[in-house]
Amino acid sequence: MSVPSKPHWDLFCRVVDNFGDIGVCWRLARILAVEHGIATRLVIDRPEILEKIASSYKDYSKTYTYSLIEVVRWSDSIRPSTDTCVLVEVFACDPPAPYLAAMAELARPPLWINLEYLSAESWVAGCHGLLSRHPRLGIDKLFMIPGFDHASAGLLRESSLDEQRRRFLSDPEARAAMWCRLGVPPPAPGELRASLFGYENPLVAKLLEALARDPRPVTVVVPEGRSVADLSRRLGLGLARAGDAWRDGSLQLRVVPFTDQDAYDRLLWSCDLNMVRGEDSLVRALWAGRAMLWQAYPQQDDDHHAKVEALLDRLLPFLEPAAVADAAALWRHWNGMSGREPAWTRVGRTVGALASAVAAWRQVLGKGPELATSLVKAAASQIE
Repeated sequence: MSVPSKPHWDLFCRVVDNFGDIGVCWRLARILAVEHGIATRLVIDRPEILEKIASSYKDYSKTYTYSLIEVVRWSDSIRPSTDTCVLVEVFACDPPAPYLAAMAELARPPLWINLEYLSAESWVAGCHGLLSRHPRLGIDKLFMIPGFDHASAGLLRESSLDEQRRRFLSDPEARAAMWCRLGVPPPAPGELRASLFGYENPLVAKLLEALARDPRPVTVVVPEGRSVADLSRRLGLGLARAGDAWRDGSLQLRVVPFTDQDAYDRLLWSCDLNMVRGEDSLVRALWAGRAMLWQAYPQQDDDHHAKVEALLDRLLPFLEPAAVADAAALWRHWNGMSGREPAWTRVGRTVGALASAVAAWRQVLGKGPELATSLVKAAASQIE
């Protein structure tokens, strides 16, 4: 088979966890279009969700940068074109059966890639890159698994990300403008600033209580959404929308507007501690290089605990030995796991140790594979 002069890819996405699934898909589509020149059709069942994370995305077709991205609503009437060379099924979302049937009938069927969820678990090395043949249609599906080493497809990362981060952090006016748009004063000298974007979490009140005892002023910014409602319910507060605030001694909570992806990156870069959830926010917190707590998507029978342990196994070697036990206990309890109680009186010290560890791990991850590039290379090797 020969590759068309202008490659066309179809990405299929079902929104399961509000912003996580579409967050990964939108970043992937942007990198494919901007950095690889691939005309990308993003097929999504809830395109209205995209408006939350990609401001004015409907106007991208009018600009050069995003002119190669087409966003369409999921429908059984969607078919591949003769120029479609790759189908990416994101997170095993099962593309429409009529699409697959039409794909199998083409003289040059597109390469079918199943992009799996990110995992730090050991099984990734044995499953990444495997092929599975459809029992009825006779076409192969290539499994690509994001991960944290060269035995995986790697992590999504724009080629300009490090430079964007460096320029932003070296520009006080840009940082001040960001805080102004969020309706929050810039950090005071010596202040600990944190961001919270998570699922409902019974441990959040305990962590805030510990932060309130820190000798430094502490500000926790919380984007509108589930974390705000959870905090308000657990603490008996009236937090609901951007601009709402609450103070307890040196600790204050500030509700900020929900931002698009680029603004969220800048928020992560600007905070000393980032409490994040799911897959997309985890990766962006790693690239931010700040202290972080990750909350895995809760699963039945606590299956997510294995994901947390696998990620900890990769993070803990970067921690100074004296901080390993405290950091591991904090991460585990943050995810509802039993074991040693976190050392609440040493939370500030643990945050400092996590900052150094994540910064060091970020440097190592930056030398690993990049997910979009891995998909493009896989397509080039499979399509002859």
